[in-house]
Amino acid sequence: MSTLKEKLRQKIAEHRPRTTRLLKEFGNVKVGEVTIEQVIQGMRDIKSLVTDISYLDPQEGIRFRGKTIPEVMEMLPKPAGKDYPYVEAFWFFLLTGEVPTESETFEIIDEFKSRSQVPMYVYDILRGMSRDTHPMTMFSTVILAMQRESEFAKHYEEGYDKMKAWEYMYEDATNIMARIPSIAAYIYRMKYKSDTPIAAKPELDLGSNFAHMMGIPAPYDDVARMYFIIHSDHESGNASAHTTHLVASTLSDAYYSLSAGMNALAGPLHGLANQEVLRWLLGVIKRLEGQELTEELMKKFVIETLDSGQVIPGFGHAVLRKTDPRYMSQREFCLKHLPQDKIFKYTDMLFRIVPDILLAKGKAKNPWPNVDAQSGVIQWYYGVKEYDFYTVMFGVGRAMGVLANITWDRALGYSLERPKSLTTDMLEKIAGIQ
Repeated sequence: MSTLKEKLRQKIAEHRPRTTRLLKEFGNVKVGEVTIEQVIQGMRDIKSLVTDISYLDPQEGIRFRGKTIPEVMEMLPKPAGKDYPYVEAFWFFLLTGEVPTESETFEIIDEFKSRSQVPMYVYDILRGMSRDTHPMTMFSTVILAMQRESEFAKHYEEGYDKMKAWEYMYEDATNIMARIPSIAAYIYRMKYKSDTPIAAKPELDLGSNFAHMMGIPAPYDDVARMYFIIHSDHESGNASAHTTHLVASTLSDAYYSLSAGMNALAGPLHGLANQEVLRWLLGVIKRLEGQELTEELMKKFVIETLDSGQVIPGFGHAVLRKTDPRYMSQREFCLKHLPQDKIFKYTDMLFRIVPDILLAKGKAKNPWPNVDAQSGVIQWYYGVKEYDFYTVMFGVGRAMGVLANITWDRALGYSLERPKSLTTDMLEKIAGIQ
């Protein structure tokens, strides 16, 4: 048994009594009150889910296992000469809350390699799809197609043991994480690079191998590590995480659940924001027609955009009340590796001028940039200029968080999710409307 799985077994054994006690002794304690606005507008901020994997702190940003992004980037093992941690080390950390040693990290790297062989039927399915199929459709479809190999589904058919269910979810989750970077890179090369896939190199870690299979030299391997880590999880309530959790609560396996979560991620209000930012920036460049972009000119574009009823893509966040640390992580990369890039200079200019304009116009409680304001800029610089593919890479990262979550869902025996609905008549009576 792997060190990670044994460590996870110990963590689960320690955690289960806490959940049991809360249910038995404190099950009727009220957590908060729900308003009509929350009922109608997407259940926003209703405290009704549990995850120990990540928490969105309004002041500190996303915390993974209680640690901020800068802390995570600093404490996890890194490849020699690189700025960002091994993705495999982060996987260990998400599941256990412990920082792996270098030997434990290499064990995960080896385990991922041993599970990374993508079945040939996956490639057959991809090659059978029309080349104008959206890459997220391709990605979600082949994740679902691999369901035939689910260890969790086999366990359920053979006689479900609630106490051991997490082990089979863990096996599915690990198999998926080992394979989907190769699948994502294959989709990219097949769809956008004249059908020229690049074979994996078994000696490489996940970040380096993804960059290799994409056909992009260093430091794109560090881009991959950073990108997958910062996009991995965002509490249980965001659309992709919640969808994955909801489907898994029916005792569907990780393949069904993750495919559903990826479909949620593909929605314009969720995973497509990074390409909207880049599209807006490129539109600004086109309008300039060769003029030099000054801060005054950029301010004019921003104000015109706002006055026309549109938003500035990539600014504002429903929860955060400061600049998104995920944005800052990417900004630091840009300042080091592409400080003279034209699009980054425009992004930097927006970083400096947009918040004050938004505040002056009363357009946002949080006027600072979020993760999407920067991510597309980096991809564009390294030649990944196909907007539609950005969400697939987002999906590889998000899979880590949601798969870690549903492994723990099964470990703690969380119930089938089933909220109660009200009619409009009922809400009107509650509100006192005659």
